This record gives sequence, C-alpha cells and structure tokens, in this order.
Amino acid sequence: MKSGIVKISIVFVMLFTTPIILPITAFNIENTNMVYEYYNYQKMTALLQTLQSQNPDIMKLESYGKTYEGREIWVVKISDNVDIDEKEPGVLFMGAHHGNEIPSYESLLFFINYTLSNYTKVDRVRNVVDNTQIFVIPMVNPDGVEYTLNSEEWRKNREPNYDGSGTIVSYGVDLNRNYDFKWDLLEIFPSLYGGKWIASPDSWGFRGETPFSEKETTAVKNVVEQHLINISLSYHTYGEFITYPWTDNSGRTPDEDLFVSVGEGICSINNYELYGTENTVIPRPGGTLGTSENWLYATQGILSFTIEICKTRAPTNPATVYEYCSTHVEVNLYVCERAADIANNGPPRVMQYSSTLPKCFSLIHQFLSCVSNT
Repeated sequence: MKSGIVKISIVFVMLFTTPIILPITAFNIENTNMVYEYYNYQKMTALLQTLQSQNPDIMKLESYGKTYEGREIWVVKISDNVDIDEKEPGVLFMGAHHGNEIPSYESLLFFINYTLSNYTKVDRVRNVVDNTQIFVIPMVNPDGVEYTLNSEEWRKNREPNYDGSGTIVSYGVDLNRNYDFKWDLLEIFPSLYGGKWIASPDSWGFRGETPFSEKETTAVKNVVEQHLINISLSYHTYGEFITYPWTDNSGRTPDEDLFVSVGEGICSINNYELYGTENTVIPRPGGTLGTSENWLYATQGILSFTIEICKTRAPTNPATVYEYCSTHVEVNLYVCERAADIANNGPPRVMQYSSTLPKCFSLIHQFLSCVSNT
C-alpha cells in the first residue's frame, strides 16, 4: 500500500483467472515474502469499466452518487438481461462500509471478475447469472478507503462534522451506524448502545446527526428501494464470523429458522462461526444501532447478513488473500442459489417495523430526561 510494496502480478492474475476448485498449495506461494497490494479506488474504477466493456451483455456499471470528496459510488449489476429489471430473485453484496477493512471490497472484485470470466465456462455460474439479479457495491466508502491507503487507517467516511458556529470539529461518520432503524433508542438507553461512542463526532463510531445523513448510505438505500432484493451480504473485517438481526436486542426474528439455515450453509463453506441472538423471553435492549442488516431486514424484508472475513484486518500474504477470495466466491454463489429458493417459496415473514419509537417510549424518554434534570 505504501511505496516499496510490490504488486504480485503473477498472483494477481491467478486471483482473477484460476478456477476456485484448485488448491492454494498448487501455486507454490505459501511461503513467499512478497506482499499483496490491494486495489485503490482509481484502479478499481478502471477494472470495473474494462469489465463492463468486455461483458456488456451481462454486466452494467452505474454510479449511485458521489462522495464528499467526489468519488463515484459504483454499483455493479450482473444478470443475463442486464438492462432489464426482471422478476428474478435479487442479491446484494456490499464491501468497505469501513474504509480500513480493505479485504471486504477485494473479495467482491474477485467475485465479479470470476463470475464474468466463467459465465460461458462453468454451468453453475451460468445458472446463477441467468436466474438471479446480482447487485454489488464493492466499495461503499471509497473516501475512507483512499485515506487508509494513502495516509492512515480510517474507519469512517470523510464528510466534515461542524459545530454550531460552522467550524469543522472532526471528519467522518461510521456508515454502518447511519441506517434508519430504532434511531431514538440511543436517547433512552445510552449506556446500552455505547452512547459516547456513537454520539460523539470525534469517535470512530460516530453515527451522524440523522439517519441516512450520508451520501454513501443514501446510495445503498436507493439501490435497495429501486430493485427487488431477497438476500444481502455485507462484508467486513475481521474475526471469521457471521451475524444477522437483531443487532440491537436479544430477541429472535420471525425468520430465525431461515436465517439459521442460510447462515449454516455459509458456515459449511467458510468454516466461520454463526452468531445469533440469545432468544430471551422478553427481548433485552443492548448492542449496536444503525446497522445495515437491521434496516434491510426490518424495513425492506431482506434476509441480511454481515460476514467478518479474515483473521486480521488486512492480510498481505498472497496465499491468504487468494484463500479468502476464492472461498467467498463459493459463499456468494451459494447465496445466489438460496435467493432463488427463497423467492420461489415466498418472501421472509417480515413485519414492516417502524424506524421510529412507539409513543410510550417517547413518553418514557421525556420522563427520564425530567428525572435526570432534577
């Protein structure tokens, strides 16, 4: 990533052209001292534009807005009739909500290229593309990624935060805390939801002043609301585990069996841990607010998962990069196949949960505020 780091051209070619069934040891790169260099925004853009020009019948590249620093928020669509919104099951893959989690987008670039390269060669890939609408936002937070690659590790986007006088006091919002679901719970239970952590503009977890205040989360919202999506995977690093709603309480969703079925299927491929909820009789508040998975499921009826790939934030060993990229090609193909299954058997049984709190909670909040001020 810094000057002096060598791009591994041979390994890079293997990452995007080698069938995923080949074992990593076949490439004899397990014990090299070479360092893998991740894509930056400019090279990713060039790659996506080239892939679109080479595969115009099955790939479409579209911008859903620009970031504060002027970078396009690219969305890739892959389907056999790519210019038509068909009534086929849809899958959304997202990477790099957090700018310092760079393997999350690299794995999706691998998946895009693998799918396009093997559409006419591998029956499974062709079946997925012909029967699914695949949407990929590889780099939700390109400003944060670029800051990480060129300056220092950076989680948030780069939108300035101002005080009451209009002076910039800090930069950035944690995009995966900016989605609109139960936003007001922080005011009622600040200690249960990391009040200082997500409410302070100086914090790495700052959620923003209002839900969907950021251009990047608005772009995700627009993609979801304009297309039929059945399942979503949001890639992060690190820890090698998978989560699904709810992230804000200990209760289970109405679709627990379905979440577990899909989640265990993913785990059978990548050998990760699947983390659900405790299923207490009365859901206990606490956890994380503003996540994409809660909003996607509760308000859009999308079976949504977060996958924390890798054992470290950004591994640089080429063999390690190949391993997690190739493994999650398998995961993504599996999820596309499950999307078709879910669509054929009806959508998830999801209530349209309100993103605002019931009146009783607002009254409780007012009461607690009065008590705390006496």
